[in-house]
Amino acid sequence: MLPVLLSMILIALGIIHFNWATGGTFGFSESLPTKENGERVLNPSKIDSFIVGIGLTLFGFFYLLQSGFIEHNHLPEWVMRFGGWVIPIIFLLRAIGEFKYVGIFKRVKKTKFGRFDTKLFSPLCLIISILGYYKSISINQLA
Repeated sequence: MLPVLLSMILIALGIIHFNWATGGTFGFSESLPTKENGERVLNPSKIDSFIVGIGLTLFGFFYLLQSGFIEHNHLPEWVMRFGGWVIPIIFLLRAIGEFKYVGIFKRVKKTKFGRFDTKLFSPLCLIISILGYYKSISINQLA
């Protein structure tokens, strides 16, 4: 059940990024860190959104493979173990952030992004990381 939940979350996030890559605006302005004066810290292009969308979707499919819903007979076991640790590390790093605009320990908190990051983005990344670690630990104990 856990890998299915992770895959649904990650594929949904991938779809949001694909939406931005095709010109959609749903949640776009809220997802970009800004300085206190409203100036964006990041200005991602459509291709940037597309690349992140591909990554998130692949992570989602990775967890579908882990769940057994999709066969992965041709993948070496080390790929499944490696991915099971790398993905949670990526999301843990995102949750921690860069200490100024992004993450749990950010200093700039009173912007629109800062509020969303505190209430939604960083906690979601932390949850994805914890669930991914839990799944990796349980797989390693079964092996």
